[in-house]
Amino acid sequence: MECSTTDPVVAATPPGQDRVGSPESRGIDCVPDAERHGRARELFALWAAPNVSYLSFVVGGTLVLMGLTPAEALAVTVAGNLFWLLTGFIAVSGPAAGTSGSVISRAMYGVVGNRVIVAVTGWLIASLYLALNWSAASVAGLGLTSRLGLPDSPGLDAVVVCLIAGATILVAIFGHATIVRLYGALSILLTVVFVALSLLVLAHTDWSYAPADPPTGFGHLVVLASGFTIVASAPLSYANSPDLSRYLPRTTGRRAVTLWTAAGGFLPSVLFTAIGTLAATTLDMNDPQTALESIMPSWFVPVFVTAVVLNTVANNGITAYSSGLSMQSIGVRLHRVVAVLVVGVIGTAMTLFALLVFDFLTAVNTMMELVVVITGPCMAVYATDIVLRRNRYDGEQLHDQSRTSPFWYRAGVNWAGVLATLGGGVAATLCASSTSWAGPLSSAMDGLNLAVPVGVVGAAALYWALSRALGTLPPTTAQH
Repeated sequence: MECSTTDPVVAATPPGQDRVGSPESRGIDCVPDAERHGRARELFALWAAPNVSYLSFVVGGTLVLMGLTPAEALAVTVAGNLFWLLTGFIAVSGPAAGTSGSVISRAMYGVVGNRVIVAVTGWLIASLYLALNWSAASVAGLGLTSRLGLPDSPGLDAVVVCLIAGATILVAIFGHATIVRLYGALSILLTVVFVALSLLVLAHTDWSYAPADPPTGFGHLVVLASGFTIVASAPLSYANSPDLSRYLPRTTGRRAVTLWTAAGGFLPSVLFTAIGTLAATTLDMNDPQTALESIMPSWFVPVFVTAVVLNTVANNGITAYSSGLSMQSIGVRLHRVVAVLVVGVIGTAMTLFALLVFDFLTAVNTMMELVVVITGPCMAVYATDIVLRRNRYDGEQLHDQSRTSPFWYRAGVNWAGVLATLGGGVAATLCASSTSWAGPLSSAMDGLNLAVPVGVVGAAALYWALSRALGTLPPTTAQH
């Protein structure tokens, strides 16, 4: 299967190449059946390496700082991470269409409408996550340079950020085949290091811990909802899962794609968030790096910092990879490698600003509590479209951006998808609450944060109803 050359970006793209150790030349163009390879189980390592994460320790500690008991924090952690099933479900569209998620979403938003949605979710949100993760790694790296006696300065901050960002962008440039091979090794290495740290935490855990001033009554529910939102924001941010499954053979089982993807994110996220929770029973997780390093032998500190940096490279590597594809999908005529470099420069600039201006822990909590008002509805619309179309996507049709395209709809916009996403986003915003924002409905409920359930369920229901009412699901997708 070849893609239509009515897509100018695809027409200007050289023949695809996906080999380990060589920069991937394929951008958003379809992967022909003859070049499909791999098995669904490789998706486990692809998602485990980014999620054997220092940020999980940070989030786990935050849940206790909010006043939850370890048992409550664990329950919230498991519940929020169940959204990895949604991330896995969306990934099934990759093998079906053989192209990136940012192209498949033309079915939901129309050729023109999709450009706006992807510009926000594929550029802005992705750049924010790049900055967040690079900030985390840079904080750890700067702590190590301080131990080595190097003087603290803005110049040193910039050097550390640029080195970490450079390594990340290099991974994204080499692309899919290299990521598959590299992340298998990284997932093992990072797990060994973080399990060793977990054993140190367990040795210092206060198993009888109880919050000094636990929330009560309705306030208790408010805290539980806020914690759930913070945890759920991670899996809801990965709408790029089809990008990493598109090279799989078309006949790959949907259940296998869903479960291997979900397991790769769910298992390490739950494990290490729980360890962060236990760490907070005796350590001051207001400064998580200093707290964790205080229980490490001196020789283990550089090992830990290296693991944090490698995890960040793994996490941001797939984010930058997908962001480059997103840039192409909205019509920017750049080679995939150049597009990745542009995204990297934007993310690096945002990282330096965040690192030098904002408190890291506050930035983490605020972003994770508010970004779901966008990511939740987008994921819900995507998943609902897969159900409605029975995962029947034709890559050639999706790359047709002419006015005769089946995805042109009305003036290039599928109003069912756009209105459902906007409606879900508005409803989620009204119900959102964080340290810097409280929606009117949340304020009326004393700060109860219902952004995730309202945004996800609301957007899915709206898209289902509007698609039926507007007739935007004609039988134009290919039967595979």
